[in-house]
Amino acid sequence: MTQDLTTSSVQRQNILNNPFALAEIEKAIGIRGIEFEGKKVVLLDQVAFFFRVDRRTIERIVNANKDELTKNGYAVVRGNELILLKKAISDNHGTDINVGTIARASVLSVFDFKALINIAMLLSESDRARTLRKAMLDIVMDVINVRAGGGTKYVNQRDEEFIERAFAGEGYRKEFTTALDKFVEMGKSKYPIYTDKIYQAIFLENARTYRRIIKLEQGDSTRDSFYAEILSLVFSFECGIAKELEAESTKAGRKLDPWEVDQLIEDFASRSHWPPLMEHARRKMASRDLALRGVTHSPLEGYILPLPREEFERFLGNKSKELTKRLEEAKDVMKRLKNR
Repeated sequence: MTQDLTTSSVQRQNILNNPFALAEIEKAIGIRGIEFEGKKVVLLDQVAFFFRVDRRTIERIVNANKDELTKNGYAVVRGNELILLKKAISDNHGTDINVGTIARASVLSVFDFKALINIAMLLSESDRARTLRKAMLDIVMDVINVRAGGGTKYVNQRDEEFIERAFAGEGYRKEFTTALDKFVEMGKSKYPIYTDKIYQAIFLENARTYRRIIKLEQGDSTRDSFYAEILSLVFSFECGIAKELEAESTKAGRKLDPWEVDQLIEDFASRSHWPPLMEHARRKMASRDLALRGVTHSPLEGYILPLPREEFERFLGNKSKELTKRLEEAKDVMKRLKNR
């Protein structure tokens, strides 16, 4: 997916939904603004002045992107609110505000910080906006890397649900590998081959491609980089296929040939209850990897949505922790699961 913020609404919203990146961008820009209703806002003329463009250019951007900008803090102030805004301007106006003109205005357009940043992402005619867009992209990745502990490869493990799902699922993984051993007529290559077929069924990408995109190195475990929802679905597949292999092998009175296993997995993945679960997992994986890891899985581009603010909190906020800290805190939970 393109990194061009002027054309990608998903990329724009990912930055605007990331409270940690926004805080750093705001520090870097240092706009004073007008204190109004508990936040700082700037007027349309100030936005035009800041970006060194004509007022009509900003008006055109607003008219073409009103829904997006309104969602991100743009507003037209009138009535009693306008009276309060004019007073705030009169009490704390800057040199770039025409107070006389404002006093006669029947409505005023205001932008909070998110809306101002949103304008910078949409404004192609301004050199200052172009510079700001580049700085924003750098700040976002720096913030994510720092909060993720120095890299994003295992940002998934900062989720408080990761450890329990990963540990609990090992039993299902064992069922799958045991079933391959007992019921499939094939050498040791069957373990990676059929694990890979499950990955392809779920997220339309083989393990080698996934590892290259995520930048996993030799010795890194593929599923250690999976989000909790992906792990759950993989384990569900493995558990279900293990039962199917046993049933079909018992029915045939022999081990299954590879072509029979291929067909079994294809039929299993096509059952009606899987598509909603797979679509959910694909959306999570594609959207999170773009926003948190800065990577795109080509087969999943159609599943990408902006990451909500709560997702950034989940993986980068105060509740998210490095795996070593979670392991220390989760010893009792892991013992209980191990002994069940």
